[in-house]
Amino acid sequence: MKSLLFLVLISVCWAEPHPGNSSLEHERIVHIQENGPSLLVVAEQAKIFSHRGGNVTLPCKFYHEHTSTAGSGTHKIRVKWTKLTYDYLKEVDVFVAMGHHRKSYGSYQGRVSLRESSENDASLIITNIRLEDYGRYKCEVIEGLEDDTAVVTLNLEGVVFPYSPRLGRYNLNFHEAQRACAEQDSVMASFDQLYDAWRSGLDWCNAGWLSDGSVQYPITKPREPCGGRNTVPGVRNYGFWDKEKSRYDVFCFTSNFNGRFYYLIHPTKLTYEEAVQACLKDGSQIAKVGQIFAAWKLLGYDRCDAGWLADGSVRYPISRPRKRCSPSEAAVRFVGFPDKKHKLYGVYCFRAYN
Repeated sequence: MKSLLFLVLISVCWAEPHPGNSSLEHERIVHIQENGPSLLVVAEQAKIFSHRGGNVTLPCKFYHEHTSTAGSGTHKIRVKWTKLTYDYLKEVDVFVAMGHHRKSYGSYQGRVSLRESSENDASLIITNIRLEDYGRYKCEVIEGLEDDTAVVTLNLEGVVFPYSPRLGRYNLNFHEAQRACAEQDSVMASFDQLYDAWRSGLDWCNAGWLSDGSVQYPITKPREPCGGRNTVPGVRNYGFWDKEKSRYDVFCFTSNFNGRFYYLIHPTKLTYEEAVQACLKDGSQIAKVGQIFAAWKLLGYDRCDAGWLADGSVRYPISRPRKRCSPSEAAVRFVGFPDKKHKLYGVYCFRAYN
């Protein structure tokens, strides 16, 4: 048996590669470095929490397993931060650093840098956090032929709210839903954000778009019109639909704001156009739907007076349920989309801070 094995090894060693496959054979060479530095990238925290307008540091450090040093010194360290997308096949470039060279990309330009508190610190600082910054970030460190990665999730404090336009329910394709959220000082919610909102009690029977292109809705109280009384509470998933042709509502996400949200004290009730002008005269703008939800959820704003908002809807925020003011639950109460020219209501205004 030993002699047979010896002959096989000899034949392998003396075999000539086929001329047509010489490049293929070359590509199959694998370099194995035993007991080498072995680059290791670590995120000390998997999740980081912040809010819109704040500053945050996404942790990332790199080591060599066998030498406990930051780098071998033979190659320059390249640090690359990207944001992961929902299909996990595409990544959005955020920041790259190598030696003295630094480059930031897209909406992150001027807002990102490396902390570099030590020679092995690749942590990313993001300033003036935006709603769209929410998500998963990948820290990649490359040194020569070695590389490793770590992933950090940036969560934002905020509120998810369902939205449908004046036209009524199920009138938005995916792209229109994106614009609708943006117009109301928010972004499309992610599944994780909707799931967290459901765990906090959000119950809504109308299906809505999420940022990954899926259509879902949260149910805490099973009932006949919403999947049946005997179904299990949860986030119901309609799956992925045609972004151009399919039409649903949308779930939006907003966070705190840098400004003042308030009900304008006015001697008379107003039409919609009069409400817009009244806010302007007071040095403000008519408030958006995202702003009334943020004030209600994050600041505990409570007011029993129905008022116009920028999209032409009339709503009022109740944080302390009481008789005649949402007696059963805290909520932003929706009155509807009244006739702008003839119906009279108060108005909610928003004044941004410089």
